Amino acid sequence: MIARNQQIRGGETDLIMRDGDYLVFIEVRYRASASHGSPLETITPAKQRRLIRAARFYLLDKRLSCPCRFDAVGVTGEPPERLHFEWIKSAFDAF
Repeated sequence: MIARNQQIRGGETDLIMRDGDYLVFIEVRYRASASHGSPLETITPAKQRRLIRAARFYLLDKRLSCPCRFDAVGVTGEPPERLHFEWIKSAFDAF
């Protein structure tokens, strides 16, 4: 893990990690129950734009030039032992 809860001009990134050559910006969403839908459904196009903007500022601030990807993790259930994780690699793209 490179960073967590990274406050960046333009937004916040939950997790920043490396996966090989890729820098991965990860949005994590939690709901106790999926009865009203998946927590991943709450990552709207507007939220995606804010995450992309935050990632661009992070790259500029750190003077990085590398391939990036945006993953999403949905967590449902009751902590600590009944959690279910759904990890979507390349959940959305930067335009």
